[in-house]
Amino acid sequence: MTETPFTNYVELLLESFQHDPGRTVLTADDGTAVRAGRLAEQVHGFAAELVDRGIGRGDTVVLLCGNRPEALSARYAVNLIGARVVFLYEALAPEAHAQITASVEPAALLVDAELTAAAEALRAHSRPPLVLAIGPSGVGDDLLARAAGHRGRQVPPAAGPADDWCIRHTGGTTGVPKGVRMQHGFHSETMRSGTLATPYVSTFLVCTSLAHLAGMVADLTLLAGGRVVIQRGFEPAAVYAAIERERITDLWLLPPLLYTLLDHPARATTDLSSVRRIAYGGCAASASRLREAAEAFGPVLHGWYGQSEAGMIAALGPDEHTVLGAAGQVTVGRPVRGASVEIRDEEGKPLPVGETGEICVRTPQIMGGYWRQPEATAKVLRDGWVHTGDLGYLSDAGYLFLVDRVSDKIIVVGGHVYPTDVEELLIGHPAVAGCVVFGVRRPDASEAVHAAVVPAPGQQVEPAALRAYVTEHRGPMYTPETVRVIDQIPLTPVGKPDRKSLAAAVRAEAAASG
Repeated sequence: MTETPFTNYVELLLESFQHDPGRTVLTADDGTAVRAGRLAEQVHGFAAELVDRGIGRGDTVVLLCGNRPEALSARYAVNLIGARVVFLYEALAPEAHAQITASVEPAALLVDAELTAAAEALRAHSRPPLVLAIGPSGVGDDLLARAAGHRGRQVPPAAGPADDWCIRHTGGTTGVPKGVRMQHGFHSETMRSGTLATPYVSTFLVCTSLAHLAGMVADLTLLAGGRVVIQRGFEPAAVYAAIERERITDLWLLPPLLYTLLDHPARATTDLSSVRRIAYGGCAASASRLREAAEAFGPVLHGWYGQSEAGMIAALGPDEHTVLGAAGQVTVGRPVRGASVEIRDEEGKPLPVGETGEICVRTPQIMGGYWRQPEATAKVLRDGWVHTGDLGYLSDAGYLFLVDRVSDKIIVVGGHVYPTDVEELLIGHPAVAGCVVFGVRRPDASEAVHAAVVPAPGQQVEPAALRAYVTEHRGPMYTPETVRVIDQIPLTPVGKPDRKSLAAAVRAEAAASG
């Protein structure tokens, strides 16, 4: 029996572009329109240059690029030739960039010409064998110029279904962040399945990083014949201006960004009639704020719950936001098609409806494991089930509710922060003898990083200096909102740092100060 040839997601996109090469598929932040034929040409040009430089199937290419059309072209080119892409987030410090880069042993680094300073700082710590710049830059040959020399060349696809299209780093409990291996077969199947499909032609606004979920939604939008409008970052006034100017139908936001839009004065004067879907997810959402958003924007809110390790797990439609849990929290929805959810106790046994335990899931998008971390993989991925680290329960009607997290990771705007990553950094500071890093839930259900430190003998701790130290070495995503100076670290009855009591003290102080 002959096996059906595998078609990866880039091939699907390129085929769709060929059907109507003149249609506008991307609109850049400066208003520049990119047509389907031009995007396909650039993808093949980038791919041809990489192939000629010896890059191919099984290689790793690190991409340091902001939100611009070429970020998509570069990813598509890397994946077309069977190489995997690793994204470096702009918010991370050079040391963190270097740590991730060294861990994946890349064959090449592709860098946005506008991020030359960040690239130079990275290369001071780690020097990939090949560096190409997207635009004129002193850090490497201009990939845009080189690709233009391959005009008309068609590069054959090389990826297989079990190959990684991406390694997405989510943080970790050791010095090296965990890299989630995301495979071609699963992503292509998601593209074909029509997951997140709309009954209308979408115009999707990218105002969060293309390196994360916004990039995958962009893929789905383009394959469905829609258009993607790309902004360099999130700025509420600019988002509202784009909605009205470009007749945006779809947005993806983390809840804190949704609240920022909700509170911005431009909402009252912006024509929002084009908006059909505002999807949110990535961290816990406030039921009261979601009610405000539903009143302000209408029946367009869609909640998405998922993880990089498992893909999409559950979804919530506009008419389901009144479904609340016992503690008043909004549900994250029902499991999506193809996803199985079980609530399990500490021994791994399934629990009945209504009882709280760890959320374990099986989906078509399960990761291929953590990059070169078999022990971490075995802990999370067991018998085809992902152990999410989230605590929750299922209702009689099949709705999933989140209660807490098994792990101590802190979900912030931009990603995940594991306390031990920051603790290990702080403990290396000469003024610090001991420390505990913990997350504190704000009233709107978003989270922030906080730290409590014990001064080293004879040393005086300056909270502002420690915050700047974290920013310098790990980036603003990791910077504690507050640094408390304490005499000793509080412990639980079993001798572990008592993060909950420290978080409670921060909340109490915030309440007392009004």
